Amino acid sequence: MAPRIPISAGNWKMNLDNEAADDLCHALLLPDDDAIHQVEGVQVVLAPGFLQIERVRDHFAGTGVGVAGQNMHARDSGAFTGEVSPAQLAEVASWVILGHSERRQYFCEDDGALNGKVTAALAHGLRPILCVGETTQERQADRTTAVLTRQVRQALDGIDLPHDFVIAYEPLWAIGSGQAATAEQAQAAAAVIRGLVRDAAGNDVADGCRILYGGSVKPDNAGEFAAQTDIDGALVGGAALDDQNFLAITRAVAGSDQGR
Repeated sequence: MAPRIPISAGNWKMNLDNEAADDLCHALLLPDDDAIHQVEGVQVVLAPGFLQIERVRDHFAGTGVGVAGQNMHARDSGAFTGEVSPAQLAEVASWVILGHSERRQYFCEDDGALNGKVTAALAHGLRPILCVGETTQERQADRTTAVLTRQVRQALDGIDLPHDFVIAYEPLWAIGSGQAATAEQAQAAAAVIRGLVRDAAGNDVADGCRILYGGSVKPDNAGEFAAQTDIDGALVGGAALDDQNFLAITRAVAGSDQGR
């Protein structure tokens, strides 16, 4: 099995206008010998707002930095006002975040809908980052494993997964709260997720699947998460909007690569 290359993914959410996006890209690209794409042993992915995707793609053209959409519709076209299709997204991006906790919480996305989105993304050559995770109430009720089992099984049901499929564990209680999960909590959840992928797609896919942690990731905790056996990087929210913080997180993720 080829080693799992860790991922440092920055989700900009609904932040930054064109000028601010350009400024952040310039900061991540300079100085040349210390730029984000010069960090070895890590795949960097940036997920700007839809209106900034092309300009971010152009800034990082030829660097190996991936660009992601933050969401997409499952259908190729149709009367779905305000949506972006996988065919449209594939023209400007190579990755897509699906099932982020904020999409589930505020826009009522469910696991069945995500199954269609994952299928469509793969059909159009997009690389999904499927997000899963439990609420505060579910964790307190000791239902984390049950929730992850439902989310992963339904989202991946019947799909022929690539060997390097990506899943992000994002406990909803940690998103934007400043209260990250412990490394032990994140590792336990990641191990459950890898086991579910093993059940669904076999050993090769499970061993190659990259599992990220997301939820109040910062420079001082990113390395501890990425050092866990079943965690292969981070999906970063607020800290990705600061070039120095995101660069530090990316270095920590890269430094924790254990050739898994």
